Amino acid sequence: MAGFSERLKHVPRSVWTLGFVSMFMDISSEMIHGLLPVFLVTGLGASAAALGLIDGIAEATAAITKVYSGWLSDRLGKRKLLAVIGYGLSALTKPLFPMASTVFEVMAARFFDRVGKGIRGAPRDALVADVTPAHARGLAYGVRQSIDTVGAFLGPLIAVGLMWLLADNIRAVFVWAVIPAALAVLLLVVGIREPDRPSAAAVARQPIRWGRIGAFSPAFWVVVAIGSIFTMARFSEAFLLLRAQGAGLAIALVPLVLVLMNVVYSLVSGPAGSLSDRVDRRLLLAAGLVVLVIADLTLALAQSLAAVLAGVALWGLHMGLTQGVMSAMVADAAPADARGTAFGVFNLVTGVLMLASSTLAGGLWSAFGPKTTFVAGAAFAATAGLALVLIRRRSPPDISSAP
Repeated sequence: MAGFSERLKHVPRSVWTLGFVSMFMDISSEMIHGLLPVFLVTGLGASAAALGLIDGIAEATAAITKVYSGWLSDRLGKRKLLAVIGYGLSALTKPLFPMASTVFEVMAARFFDRVGKGIRGAPRDALVADVTPAHARGLAYGVRQSIDTVGAFLGPLIAVGLMWLLADNIRAVFVWAVIPAALAVLLLVVGIREPDRPSAAAVARQPIRWGRIGAFSPAFWVVVAIGSIFTMARFSEAFLLLRAQGAGLAIALVPLVLVLMNVVYSLVSGPAGSLSDRVDRRLLLAAGLVVLVIADLTLALAQSLAAVLAGVALWGLHMGLTQGVMSAMVADAAPADARGTAFGVFNLVTGVLMLASSTLAGGLWSAFGPKTTFVAGAAFAATAGLALVLIRRRSPPDISSAP
């Protein structure tokens, strides 16, 4: 533990600040998302298939937007500006949720919220790589993800407390979510100073041509392939909430599912990122896939609420082992002057596949029930594991760890 504490000193202050910015926005988002599936299904009459479609479209929207924002941040050399615009747009969408009276209005609010996420995502991730030494890159992404995920479990906890105080008034809880979103934007504006990048002036004069994407190294495209496989193996966490509710969890306590998942996620992300700086990063990904198979099978076969919650905890362990590590792999393989574009491309591909996987999960749930949905998830994860083995044997050595 002492060694890990020493390594934390290598994480720049800007990375910690970005983590807290993400934390406040996640508190806001999870106060809403922790109740949104129940609000849609029980309050507005949406089906599980519609829920999967809404979540899939939202994430695909964010992914597509990331390509353009990442490219623009490379061209302008101004990552903070785009991050502020993205976080600001997401903050402005929060009041739309309590005012929504139809499924389509919720879909519109989710759409613009995810546009904001897309605008900020790639520039923020590229900024982490810009300010962090290569030998601590995995740790930096793990730390940022860990702090971010603290917000992902504080948000549902706050939602549960407010549901108790406000007599299960979901719309009133949504109103309170505006406050942490505004704090996130304020902290980003006053707390981050973007470093000067030597290539920024040249990039501003010479726009990066889209044809250059095809010239990215084979190592980068291997990382994209790995990320694609992982995305097909994991669908929206909204189905975890529905699974817990179906197992007998009271509506007011449903957000606690996200609390459990994200506590595990947060605790694992930092150490996993640190470990990935010293071993082949793909070993962490393989371990994450094994855990995901076990999580899916647990959720499929669970006969009690306790078993469902065990599956949720395993899902969080999978996320902690893989998400920060995957970001570090993208940064390792991307050209230094095109990191924003690289993160945008990566998120575009994985976001479109998230639309496919969440839509498929929703369709399976509506047609055959939750057991079939999670068994299918386990099958995808097992297939992903086999593909990862094949990719690992043939992939370039420079994606295994930080240079």
